[in-house]
Amino acid sequence: MAKRSILFLILAVFLLIGLGITMLASTSFFTKDGGGEEYVTVWKQVLWLGVALVACIATALVDYNLWFRWRWHLLAVAGFGLLLCYEWHIAQVLGYKPLLAARVNGASRWVGVGSMRIQPSEFAKIALIIALAAWFASHENLERTLKHGLLLPGLILGGIVALIGGEVDLGNATVATAVGAGIMFVAGTRFRYLGIIGGAGVLALITGIFFAPNRFERVMAVFELEKHKDGIGLQQWVSWLAFGSGGLEGRGLGEGRMKLSYLPEAHTDFIFPMVGEELGLWGVLGTVAAFVLLLFAGMCISTYAPNRFGKLLGFGLTFLLSLEALLNMGVTTALLPNKGLPLPFVSYGGSSLLAAMVAVGVLINIHRQGVHLTWDQLPVIRRKRRWTPQL
Repeated sequence: MAKRSILFLILAVFLLIGLGITMLASTSFFTKDGGGEEYVTVWKQVLWLGVALVACIATALVDYNLWFRWRWHLLAVAGFGLLLCYEWHIAQVLGYKPLLAARVNGASRWVGVGSMRIQPSEFAKIALIIALAAWFASHENLERTLKHGLLLPGLILGGIVALIGGEVDLGNATVATAVGAGIMFVAGTRFRYLGIIGGAGVLALITGIFFAPNRFERVMAVFELEKHKDGIGLQQWVSWLAFGSGGLEGRGLGEGRMKLSYLPEAHTDFIFPMVGEELGLWGVLGTVAAFVLLLFAGMCISTYAPNRFGKLLGFGLTFLLSLEALLNMGVTTALLPNKGLPLPFVSYGGSSLLAAMVAVGVLINIHRQGVHLTWDQLPVIRRKRRWTPQL
């Protein structure tokens, strides 16, 4: 089964990418910059897909152990990329037009020139996973100590999370915290240390919501969605309607109505409801099944990694993709506050797709070097004979 896990991983990824391109062609036709019959948005995503495939192949060919050597360089580059996003705030204070930073929908999380922009936080999460996996791989048997199990890895995690959260990107900050805590848990950190990490994360999230009233309104809207359907809860309310109108079979590909200027960001963060409306419950279940397949394959790959670094790295990358999918589905079904997180491989967005394909490439390389035992090589588990009284 372990040998076939790579096939399941590739199958799940290509099914999700195919779904994403198909739904993007359906939804972006009616967006402001979709370009109508020219499908400008679709061609942009296809271009990003080409770049992402090249990156995936490159990372699949590069020995993943090299990331262990470059962990601090990658973390420094990620931190620098996050700091570039703060140029927007500096420009506002000094009164000049930002050169690289861009602010969209109240968040300054993009850098680039013109229409070519990337989101550094997407790549910072991968750099964080590499750094934490390398830390616990190089400090094996010390993960239960205060210094090596909490303080120093906590500084690595807290630094990246603080930079992401400072961009008013509480969604990605939450994801980074959860993934970091997950790696620490798998590595063997004490539960009370994880409780401290979790408590600090919750406190930071509450603080971020307090200083960003718009985020607080999003939290409250989940509990009274109908009351806020004309304001902050509009996206999630229309998302509900999209899922409900799709029914079991769906309206049919391209026949969705909520994308007709009713559902904002129907081609990005809220593309999942369009799957429900046009492809119905079967399309929704198929999408969920593809992510479950990806989770299963990724965990199999990390299990059979040849060393501790590979196991933690594979787990972290798989957990990242699965958690992002889970949170996006939770937001679009109004189970969670609106966080602005894309659905991996499916939503429109070059940074998200590129980062996800890089993660897949690393998983492929881990699988190539994995230790795969045949059935006859597995250890024999001897069952104890049940004692029966002598009559």
